[in-house]
Amino acid sequence: MVASPSRLQMRCCMGVRMTGAAAAPAASSGGGGAGPCGRSACEAPEQERRLRALFQKLDVNRDGALCIHDLAEGLGRLGLHRTELDLLKIVKAGDKDLDGQLDFEEFVHYLQDHEKKLRLVFKSLDKKNDGRIDAQEIVQSLRDLGVKISEQQAEKILKSMDKNGTMTIDWNEWRDYHLLHPVENIPEIILYWKHSTIFDVGENLTVPDEFTVEERQTGMWWRHLVAGGGAGAVSRTCTAPLDRLKVLMQVHASRSNNMCIIGGFTQMIREGGPRSLWRGNGINVLKIAPESAIKFMAYEQIKRFIGTDQEMLRIHERLLAGSLAGAIAQSSIYPMEVLKTRMALRKTGQYSGMLDCAKNILSKEGMAAFYKGYIPNMLGIIPYAGIDLAVYETLKNAWLQRYAVNSADPGVFVLLACGTISSTCGQLASYPLALVRTRMQAQASVEGAPEVTMRGLFKHILKTEGAFGLYRGLAPNFMKVIPAVSISYVVYENLKMTLGVQSR
Repeated sequence: MVASPSRLQMRCCMGVRMTGAAAAPAASSGGGGAGPCGRSACEAPEQERRLRALFQKLDVNRDGALCIHDLAEGLGRLGLHRTELDLLKIVKAGDKDLDGQLDFEEFVHYLQDHEKKLRLVFKSLDKKNDGRIDAQEIVQSLRDLGVKISEQQAEKILKSMDKNGTMTIDWNEWRDYHLLHPVENIPEIILYWKHSTIFDVGENLTVPDEFTVEERQTGMWWRHLVAGGGAGAVSRTCTAPLDRLKVLMQVHASRSNNMCIIGGFTQMIREGGPRSLWRGNGINVLKIAPESAIKFMAYEQIKRFIGTDQEMLRIHERLLAGSLAGAIAQSSIYPMEVLKTRMALRKTGQYSGMLDCAKNILSKEGMAAFYKGYIPNMLGIIPYAGIDLAVYETLKNAWLQRYAVNSADPGVFVLLACGTISSTCGQLASYPLALVRTRMQAQASVEGAPEVTMRGLFKHILKTEGAFGLYRGLAPNFMKVIPAVSISYVVYENLKMTLGVQSR
């Protein structure tokens, strides 16, 4: 296993390598982890001096900051040529004060983050865990990503980085070659941090997960989706009583009818027996398959329309593509959403089943009734998906920066915690819109009665119940998040093994 050097050692080593003749080159260690400098050279003042020497070499106009022009000319003098797009990405990644350039502190922070990503990629390529990458490992790693090259082509790649003629690359050679070169689309991050496919909390408004080239070409993507759909069906069925209670509280609870959790369950059982706790669950499970399939296909098409050829989209691109895909999927299956609400609210004997309910709505209220609450539902996609994605990515990146030394695998607990927190935040942000949507879905049209609009319903709730009225049913909704996430994860993992999806 490769020894993991401290950040101080890595930055110091980088300074030694890049200060040219001023610093004597040291032999690269076979383990690929130890720095070429001695312990005394890695003292803080020496390390800062070396980093500042590198900074000054790149700061060609001597203004104390690195702009794109400085990086292009400075790196060119050091024999490292980068495209303008690469340099722009470097500046954007490290520019904390958004002034379009990097001061010394921002430069150091960028190198810290950059080396973490480089080490993850190096580890993923080092299949033998011997601290070196050879031609066979490059061939195998690229094949895993759906790119086929010959061993001769792999040797050409090696020669471009290999400084000592061994036809292998150690950590120092890898790091020095990729110095100040943006690293993106680490496959392990996609593989380990799937989140919307795994977790089902009842609201399918999250941005779809990314799949690697290998997963798409080998057909593993549909197995992930099938496993996710099966996990969602089990999870929703297990938490259906809490979901039905949430719907009842959203529609019927008020200041004059202060429905509590225990009282709500008692009322449901008294009215229809224990089986009534699962009213509306059938249609809620049935809509998983079409919604997931439509959303995934729409997401892939929108990605192509955006015109990106990157394996992993940037955050704003994922939010745009995911929100549009969610809107398309929701529009396609929205009548099922209305049916789910009506079935959850029905009295004993009111309908004989889903088809009877649909016929009843169509004959008495017309086709338009199947799209009641459509506008607040569409408006709720952006805050839900946006906040869920932003919180999840923030937590994910925080973990990767702090703890990801040898692998991007977060482990079960971290994955569950990040998914639970992000889903909860997304639901909290969009909950008022979800409540208004449910109330609009629940309203049966009466001939001659005025149609209730989204704006009118918001005003009515705020006037009669205050802001708290927009969060009726929030308690049972949050109570189901942890069991829903836990159940869906366990079922997903078991179904994944059954379907032959290999975990890495």
